[in-house]
Amino acid sequence: MGDVAAYAGMFWSAFLAATVLPGASEVLLIALLIGDTGDPWIVIAAATLGNTLGSVANWACGRFLAHYRDRRWFPVPATQIDRFSGFFRRYGLWTLLLAWAPIAGDALTVIAGMLRVHLVPFTILVGIGKLGRYLVVAGGALAWN
Repeated sequence: MGDVAAYAGMFWSAFLAATVLPGASEVLLIALLIGDTGDPWIVIAAATLGNTLGSVANWACGRFLAHYRDRRWFPVPATQIDRFSGFFRRYGLWTLLLAWAPIAGDALTVIAGMLRVHLVPFTILVGIGKLGRYLVVAGGALAWN
C-alpha cells in the first residue's frame, strides 16, 4: 500500500469508526506503524483528523436530525442518549475530551449537537481527546515494535 493510500485508508477508517461503523481504527494505526508504512506523524494526523470529523458528523446528526432519534439508523440509541445527557449536563464541555471512548464517546458527540454546543469548542476538545488516544496507541505500538 502506498503512503498516500495508507493515509487515506487511515483517515476513512478513523472517520467511519467515529460514526456508523463500530470499527477499530487503532488496529489499522498499529498495523501501519509496525509495518513502517508512511510517516508516523502523518498516520497519527490522518487518524486524528478522520476521527474528529466523524465526531463532527455525529454532532451534526444531534444538531440537525435529533427529531429522528427514535429511528433505527440514528447513530445513538435513545437509551444511551438519555443516560449520557445527564452526564454531559453535569460535567459540561469537558466531557468532550472523552469522545474517544467506545460507545460513550459517540453518544456524547451526538448529545453535544442536540444541546447546541458551539462547533469550534466542540471540535477543539474532541480533537484533543482523539489525538491523545492515538498518541498513546502509537507510543505503545512503536515501543513494542
